[in-house]
Amino acid sequence: MVTELYFCGRSLVLAVSLFSFGASARAACRDAEDQGASYTICEFDAREAMMRLFLRDGKGKVYGSFSALESALADKGERLVFAMNAGMYDADRKPVGLYVESGETLHRANTANGAGNFHMKPNGVFWIDGPHAGVTETSRFLASRQRPAFATQSGPLLLSRGRLNPHIHEDGQSKNIRNGVCVKDGRKAIFAISNEAVTFHAFADVFRERYACSDALYFDGSISSLYARDINRNDRLRPMGPIVGAVEHAEHR
Repeated sequence: MVTELYFCGRSLVLAVSLFSFGASARAACRDAEDQGASYTICEFDAREAMMRLFLRDGKGKVYGSFSALESALADKGERLVFAMNAGMYDADRKPVGLYVESGETLHRANTANGAGNFHMKPNGVFWIDGPHAGVTETSRFLASRQRPAFATQSGPLLLSRGRLNPHIHEDGQSKNIRNGVCVKDGRKAIFAISNEAVTFHAFADVFRERYACSDALYFDGSISSLYARDINRNDRLRPMGPIVGAVEHAEHR
């Protein structure tokens, strides 16, 4: 069971509503505890929040950090309210799998076998298309010929059609800081990041047991980072590749 609390300054208050941001799409982020481990959970409704994926600025330079993205958006009259690293990348911070931004495919899907978490099949795609969003297993996504405005491929799928990834075992000993996403009802994106090292199984259980998600996607470990304006969090770890973010117009507060 997850105990959820909001933090406002130095005061601790009970969480009453997950979606209070309305048109301004402020981050609904809160601290949560599951099986003795600490997480931060952020939820967005694609019908209300302006969610996007980001990789490069107008000059073609990879953003690499939340601060760089925040500054670039401010120059356009927009405010970053939430961001998280969103997919695995190579040494040049280029996506290793499918990456679509504003309808343009910047990197094709990767269906190869190999080592590492990305290839711990099945892997999947997190996508956003206007008021809709989802997490879909890669082969199903490609077969659907779907063309969303934004998409990022990562792996492994923690959950696929309600089932735990067969490579994830309850007795697994590997622990790491981890982050990922699931989507409910085709619109409610639930982002999670652990605030301490946890196993794959423990992390998957947050999506499976607390949120009853059918499909949940792992974004990464070690470099897992979060920006959440409402809780004054701006992680500055290693440089990142793809970033998922939610923005609002600067006049909204």
